Amino acid sequence: MRARPIALLSSCFLLSLGCGEDPRPGADTDTGAQTTIDSGLTPGSDSDDATSAPTTGGGNSGTGTTGQDPTGMSSETSADITTADPPGTTTEEPTGTTGGGDPVPGALCEPIPKCDAAPPTIPGQGAPESDLSRGRDMFYVEGEQQWVLAKFTKWGFPADKDIEGGAVHLFLDRGCGGVWEELGVAITTVEGEHAPVQGVDDSGGRVYYKISQSDQLEPGRHRVHGVVEEFWNTVDIIIDVVPAGAPIFVSDVDGTLTTSENEEAWDFLLGDIPEANPFAAEALGLLAAKGYRPMYLTARPEWLDRRTREFVALRGFPAGIIHTTLTYTGGMGDTAAAYKSGEFQLLKDKGLVPTWLFGNKDSDAEAFESTMIPTDHRVLFQFTDAIHGARRIDSYQELLAEFEALPDLCDR
Repeated sequence: MRARPIALLSSCFLLSLGCGEDPRPGADTDTGAQTTIDSGLTPGSDSDDATSAPTTGGGNSGTGTTGQDPTGMSSETSADITTADPPGTTTEEPTGTTGGGDPVPGALCEPIPKCDAAPPTIPGQGAPESDLSRGRDMFYVEGEQQWVLAKFTKWGFPADKDIEGGAVHLFLDRGCGGVWEELGVAITTVEGEHAPVQGVDDSGGRVYYKISQSDQLEPGRHRVHGVVEEFWNTVDIIIDVVPAGAPIFVSDVDGTLTTSENEEAWDFLLGDIPEANPFAAEALGLLAAKGYRPMYLTARPEWLDRRTREFVALRGFPAGIIHTTLTYTGGMGDTAAAYKSGEFQLLKDKGLVPTWLFGNKDSDAEAFESTMIPTDHRVLFQFTDAIHGARRIDSYQELLAEFEALPDLCDR
């Protein structure tokens, strides 16, 4: 992806998110202080592969350009790296649960880890050049090949230009326990250099880091932090490893959870975070408390990944996997429906089918139809689906008693 004229990009942004609603007040969250790690991270070379990434002291060497597996370079040989902050691993205990039968495999039976330990840095790291680089959260089922996926860009909005050939240092907080390991180093791609992985096409500036067998992530929630040399731009990625059939719910964001379809466009320009629809966070929190794993699926542009994470956290929604589109302009109408249908197919291929779905437009109703789940579990906020028969609600308050009465999937 190359730099674009400002006027064109601004138009694409407003068209993709819509404009015309009054902005609403919001507030950005502050970022935590970083913990510097002086572990001798100095780029090197791999004599067996001229195109491989530099290596860290004891870490893996991820390719990111050739797709080769960095086998035989396990981070087990690296010393664990612990931040000075105590691990903040859990949220408040779920409430409102009732006893049920045997626990459902993959149910979310422990408080969701916060995964908020201060991230590590590398020697000489300065302030990030921009904050629009983004990671790709992932569900992986047990036994599936695991990848770290990200995109690194510079210059920020609206000239979001790929960083090609950059060395990215990757760190792992295994189990979100607050202990950082050196995972390895990957090299960002030139557009079209790498084959697609997990539905992620190579648009340039991508990281495709194949986690070696010795470093495989166990069931649970994990966090990966990446920092690219020279520009110091960073990404954070959440990976949930679950069994096939794990219960999940999926929600759209704009207009479904935010108070209008177009609020994010205005709030982005104002530096605010959108407000949430009343009772939306409570309703989805009840599902999480019953054992359902959250996922947020939005047709926003990819570079709004970080703001989407801020919205989920700031407005009190349960932490989950977050997916935007993989494009600069996002999607509307048929494009949004096709994108979300493709995401549902990727989940299905893993053996994961959502139990509850939330949206607010005809494109959501169309994508929901591809899942074939019962229509009363396809919830549309203040929108009537005359074609597929999804269920309409006018307030999330309508769902609270129903969700409170759902069986506890964890037999608590």
